[in-house]
Amino acid sequence: MRIRLLMSVLGAAAALLTASLPASAHHAFGAEFDATRPVLLKGKIVKMEWVNPHTWIHVEITKPDGSKEVWMVEGGSPNSLLRRGANKDSFPVGTEVVVDGYQARDHNELRANARNVTFPDGRKLFLGSTGTGAPNPEDFPSGKVTQPAK
Repeated sequence: MRIRLLMSVLGAAAALLTASLPASAHHAFGAEFDATRPVLLKGKIVKMEWVNPHTWIHVEITKPDGSKEVWMVEGGSPNSLLRRGANKDSFPVGTEVVVDGYQARDHNELRANARNVTFPDGRKLFLGSTGTGAPNPEDFPSGKVTQPAK
């Protein structure tokens, strides 16, 4: 009888501990983004989503033909950005930014994974993912500007 009670208590404790852990499983970088397609997006922030598991910055860019399109740019988790000194107010709508990152594997999607965002005053914030198969932040091709593929 005591063993059954002990096993029940231990089972309940294990269930509670497991349920209270944050869900950390999500897509790997390589499943959604193409490390061979670095992109440089210049434009205005039109929306910022401060949600888990990733933040999203929506940036309106002007294409060479003058037309405009809005890109969804994935950043790190809100918690990781907070640790880097950013918060919801760090990305005001209308701010001109330069985002370097990697295009989605499906080149028809207007999505990218951010590495850095550079603000008009020259501040640069690392937004990228580390781990989960993301390229090493130091390996981004400097000076290479790739037009987003369609």
